[in-house]
Amino acid sequence: MPDSRRLNVCFHGIGDAGPAIPAADAAYWVPRSTFLAILDDIGGRPDAAVSFDDGCASDIEIALPALRERGLTASFFVLAGRLDVPGSLSSADVRRLVAEGMTVGTHGMDHVPWRHLDEAARHRELVAARARIAEVVGGPVDDAALPLGRYDRVALSQLRRAGYRRVYTSDRRLARERAWLQPRFSVRSDDTAESFRETVADARRISARLTATARGLVKRVR
Repeated sequence: MPDSRRLNVCFHGIGDAGPAIPAADAAYWVPRSTFLAILDDIGGRPDAAVSFDDGCASDIEIALPALRERGLTASFFVLAGRLDVPGSLSSADVRRLVAEGMTVGTHGMDHVPWRHLDEAARHRELVAARARIAEVVGGPVDDAALPLGRYDRVALSQLRRAGYRRVYTSDRRLARERAWLQPRFSVRSDDTAESFRETVADARRISARLTATARGLVKRVR
């Protein structure tokens, strides 16, 4: 069977970021109205999946109720080092997400890129953080999302050796449904429902052109 394309959409914080949120993180906080509009656009589509990074308190305060109202599920990638910190998810919040049918994965410990890590940092980010989240949810943590979307071949190799089932990026392109590495479209603070819809449409057009080109090359080779 052909490996169909998948639209992975990633949110971070929802609502007002507030002065305590670093500017780099605030660039990925979106208004509640934008979040709901995009969720309504993609909700229920069999080729779309929703995820949330950073473990912000808005995951439980805004995202979870909106998902429940629409009968949707999502993946939440939690920062182990921010658990139980004001403004972030508590351990009880994470357990509630699981109880509501959501998937919980790891986003590492300290929200640092996973490139160029020394042995101690690699263990902290890929092993200790995963173990901490698994302890909270009471089960295995099989999926990971790359902090800040940054990675290289070494980081991916380390994640494969660690046995992660799937790894999610922020490459803003369509994913192959069965692929181990899953690109996502991260929604940014300057996105609107309309601009995001056009971004996805552009990606679909590019994907279709590349697929058509590849098929044409195969036919010529034959």
